[in-house]
Amino acid sequence: MYTSGTTGDPKGVLISNASIICLIAGVDRLLNSVNERLEETDVYMSYLPLAHIFDRVVEELFMFHGASIGFWRGDVKLLVEDIGTLKPTILCAVPRVLDRIFSGLQAKISAGGFIKSTMFNLAYKFKQFRMMRGAKHNEAAAICDKVVFSKVKEGLGGNVRVILSGAAPLATHVEEYLRVVTCAHVLQGYGLTETCAGSFVSLPNQMSMIGTVGPPVPNIDARLESVPDMNYDALASTPRGEICIKGETLFSGYYRREDLTEEVLVDGWFHTGDIGEWQPDGSMKIIDRKKNIFKLSQGEYVAVENLENIYGVVSAIDSIWVYGNSFESFLVAVVNPNKEALESWAEGNGISGDFEALCENPKAKEYILGELSKTGKEKKLKGFEFIRAVHLDPVPFDMERDLITPTYKRKRPQLLKYYQVLFIQLLLTTSSA
Repeated sequence: MYTSGTTGDPKGVLISNASIICLIAGVDRLLNSVNERLEETDVYMSYLPLAHIFDRVVEELFMFHGASIGFWRGDVKLLVEDIGTLKPTILCAVPRVLDRIFSGLQAKISAGGFIKSTMFNLAYKFKQFRMMRGAKHNEAAAICDKVVFSKVKEGLGGNVRVILSGAAPLATHVEEYLRVVTCAHVLQGYGLTETCAGSFVSLPNQMSMIGTVGPPVPNIDARLESVPDMNYDALASTPRGEICIKGETLFSGYYRREDLTEEVLVDGWFHTGDIGEWQPDGSMKIIDRKKNIFKLSQGEYVAVENLENIYGVVSAIDSIWVYGNSFESFLVAVVNPNKEALESWAEGNGISGDFEALCENPKAKEYILGELSKTGKEKKLKGFEFIRAVHLDPVPFDMERDLITPTYKRKRPQLLKYYQVLFIQLLLTTSSA
């Protein structure tokens, strides 16, 4: 298998059949322990790239049980329709798709009128209240499920009982919302190609695990290693550090790259490059990325992926890429604005023009910067972590320009190359302002 190439050239990862079997056995044991045993009657919806480890191990888990696998038509606009036709019981998704489902539900509720939206929101609050106090999702509000949320379930085919999110962090508010309204377990997992995908996964009916990737799966060992440069201490009262994994699921090395293998495999422990925080309930929360940090001119370190995750919850934008370097003291960003949000703001402020024209409008840039700053203040970011200038790109980051992977991860080297001239202009303009 090959890595996604988000931080450089894809690397060939040597994975043995034994590693995959070990991973499948561990996941199967975990599912049995939480009474979600896979059966021959289960149906899996495959839409992730077949060359991606996440999809591969799930498909092999289904083959192990003699269960069914259906494949989508390849058009993301028809994905929800494909789900409705296949009627899967297990759905593995990347956050980008779940974000779209969340946004679509929100739009339908808003368009349903005052009475329907009020009924939905009351049902949501009641079920959420019960689930937060320990009730299982299928017992928390049976009447609400039947009268209100059954329509959401039918929209996903009517049979989905587990939705597993992986490949990138899922926003906390999206995870909580879907746990309540889909009448299914919504779980987050974490893993890498080098670990045969799943190394951590959250547990059903554990609302305390929202925002985490859960505890380690059986058959692996996990620990944190301190990262002094980033002030992460694995032995502190709240342990934080680089996630290291050991076990039979690990790869044996990178193809023809012993130098890279020696960097990440030390005494049998694989150093993931991700920063985690142990939670009191034994689950892991991904809080940072060790590899994607850089120093600004004043000596402050910036954990750029963490900032992108924080700013990424702003409803006025669809995606953001943050940039800075050691020659400047501030950050800039390329933003894909949310078309509906930007056009609604323009209409309310008497500003004319189509979406492309609005993205060039200085007032629109001020509006987006203001929304980003609001979130920065709410999250108590440090001064140097605030975005000083933005470029609004009406064209989403896409695979056609090689800016993202098939699982929608940003390819940082390619993004920098593509927007390099623009960034130079943005940095010069901002520093002289």
